[in-house]
Amino acid sequence: MVEWSRVETLIATTIMVLFPITRNYGTRQLALSMWNLSGKCHHRHPVFRRASSLGPTREQELYWKRSDEYHNSFLIAPDEHLERTRQRTLDAGILPDFAVSEALGKLLMLLCKSINAKRVLEVGTLAGYSTICIAKALPKDGLIVTHELLPEHAEVATENVAYAGLSNKVKIVVGPAVDTLPNLPSSEPFDLAFIDADKENNLNYFKQAERLIRPGGVIIVDNVVREGRTADLDVVDRNVEEVRALLKYIKANAKVEATTIATVGTKGYDGFLYAIKTA
Repeated sequence: MVEWSRVETLIATTIMVLFPITRNYGTRQLALSMWNLSGKCHHRHPVFRRASSLGPTREQELYWKRSDEYHNSFLIAPDEHLERTRQRTLDAGILPDFAVSEALGKLLMLLCKSINAKRVLEVGTLAGYSTICIAKALPKDGLIVTHELLPEHAEVATENVAYAGLSNKVKIVVGPAVDTLPNLPSSEPFDLAFIDADKENNLNYFKQAERLIRPGGVIIVDNVVREGRTADLDVVDRNVEEVRALLKYIKANAKVEATTIATVGTKGYDGFLYAIKTA
């Protein structure tokens, strides 16, 4: 075993920190070799242990973002309406990180097409990014009924939907969804429900979605992995606790089948729950 000095270990650390996403493969391999030979493999190195305990490292987030953007460059065509929606979100002072990623938006579009969705329920409109993604995938006589708590968000979403020429496919309901969802009749079932609103009411929203979609319909709940904190029982957080309550509810529910898909990308480390109403 080669004995490495503190200086040499510091050099290796500096290379890795200063060049987290460098294209110089040899430089990164040199740093990794120095760690490996010194018995300080990167998964055991204090720098990485500390970062791991605090969540994803900056280096990991940069790699995930780069990977997302690379795949998106091939698979997602530029869309003037969606790009304008993102810009209007920023201009209106609405936090853009609350909107879905490009990849998830495209997945929602593909899913709607794959199940021939005609009626979609959404909880959490924000500025209308996911709403527009879904509406674009619906047939001419399709409809997405989307619920938004804040009037100022609904106003921006209405403008964005109109600019995209989709007003005839979108109905925005303003107000607390815990109050507005029970007003929807189950006699006009939806094919798909997308839940991406305040996390404290996820279970309530899920139960309403379950009531309102047809047998075989799909329910998607976003942000259920939460950087792995949902599975860390030492974490006490209302948002996390609500996800756990949702998981327990589904486990005991014979009328729903579901799975969680963990994701990494431009939105970091998270994931969504994919459920089907079986009866």
